[in-house]
Amino acid sequence: MPDLSPTARQLILALELQPHPEGGYYRETYRSTERVACQDGRTREACTAIHYMLCGNDYSAWHRIRSDELWHYHVGSPVDVHRIVNGTLVTQRLGDPLRHPGAAFQALVPAGQWFAAERVDAGDHVDFTLVGCTVSPAFQFSEFELASAATLVGLVRGHDMRLQRLLR
Repeated sequence: MPDLSPTARQLILALELQPHPEGGYYRETYRSTERVACQDGRTREACTAIHYMLCGNDYSAWHRIRSDELWHYHVGSPVDVHRIVNGTLVTQRLGDPLRHPGAAFQALVPAGQWFAAERVDAGDHVDFTLVGCTVSPAFQFSEFELASAATLVGLVRGHDMRLQRLLR
C-alpha cells in the first residue's frame, strides 16, 4: 500500500479491498442471483455492486464496459468522472453537494463509453475517495477493456494531455 492516512488504510483493511487493474482498490459486495437476457442473446446476472476507493494520486484509468455503471459517492474527497461522449470530454464531479460545490451523489456511465476517474484535492487534507459502483447487467471482467494510447488518439480534440495522463 502506498503512503496513506490511517483512515484510508483502515477502510482498505475493514472493507477487504484489493488492487483493481484500472487503479485504486475494490471488492465486489453484491452479485444478483436473478438472471436477465442481454441484447446480444446471452443471459447473466442482473447486476453487481462494488466498493471502489481511490487514494492519493491514484486514478481509474480510461476503460469501458458493456453495461451501464452507476457511481455512488460515499465518503472522502470528491472525484471527477470523465467520459468521452461523441467526441467531447464530459466531466461530472461526484461528491457531497453540501461540501463540494457542483458535485452530485451519483454519476451514470452508459454502456460502451470510455471513462476514467480521478480524485479531486478539495483542500480538506483527505487523501481518499470511497464510492460504490453498480453495474447492470452484471459486470464481467471479460467485458472490461482498458484503453491504450492508440485507442484514444483523436477521440477528443484538445484534451490529449488529460487523456494520456489517465492511462495505465
